[in-house]
Amino acid sequence: MDTKEKIKVSVIVPIYNVEKYLARCLDSIIAQTLKDIEIICVNDGSTDKSLAILKEYAKKDNRITIICQENKGLSGARNTGMAVATGKYLGFVDSDDWVNAEFYERLYNAAEKHEADIACAGVERNYKSGRKRIKLFFVNEQVAHSAKEKYDLTKMPGKCYAWNKIYKRDIIQSRCLKFKEGAYFEDLGFVMHALYYSRNLVTVPGAKYHYWVNTESITRQPTDKKQLDALAARADFIEFSRKHNITCDEKYYVKSKTVYKFLGIPLMKVYEWETIKKYYLFSLFPIFEKRISL
Repeated sequence: MDTKEKIKVSVIVPIYNVEKYLARCLDSIIAQTLKDIEIICVNDGSTDKSLAILKEYAKKDNRITIICQENKGLSGARNTGMAVATGKYLGFVDSDDWVNAEFYERLYNAAEKHEADIACAGVERNYKSGRKRIKLFFVNEQVAHSAKEKYDLTKMPGKCYAWNKIYKRDIIQSRCLKFKEGAYFEDLGFVMHALYYSRNLVTVPGAKYHYWVNTESITRQPTDKKQLDALAARADFIEFSRKHNITCDEKYYVKSKTVYKFLGIPLMKVYEWETIKKYYLFSLFPIFEKRISL
């Protein structure tokens, strides 16, 4: 049998100037109990010691493939990895994050057991202080078939993570799905389409993705472009969900959110939908609604 046919999951790792965290990430992938994986590391124009670290790991594990390219951003690196992947399923790990040892084995086994196109894991946010926060948690293996069921189970679009899932590669390829390059919030569009076009999805308890809250990351710094990209991604989701008659929680259809603060304390929050504005005192208590004429 050809070696490529044995690869169960292609793990794609986009890398840009993460020398502090890269070893932790790679160690977690190499230690996976599912051994039939390929690890595609896309060095996206790093200027620190990331490439040197990659080369050392590649000497120790022949499942690692290194691709070097000029900086294209997270989406560009992921797209490059997908283009060369050969596994039955695709997975993504950001290079400052890590996964628990049984992560891909649990996802793969659940997907195969239920003949699912996508398998979805839980998510834990990890902070430098040592604090942990569960963002997504599953108790049972639950299979969803309709788009609404898949969106609801995975908490779309509020938790539109690309990296806590594996995707059957032929589904991604047949629909020519890629990450939008040059934009923030790139996960939303990719996951939105992948969930919709997949035949089914299974949730997987016990598989956990560890998201590192990196306060030094450029993507965590507020910018005008980031805010505009967030609005554009949300607008795309609203248009797509309405076009395909997928009804989600009302809060996801908010056009804008304004917070008024005094001495850093939120006093009032204003949400605006297409036809209504709602005002909340101390960001919690609804005090007024105003209808908007179209």
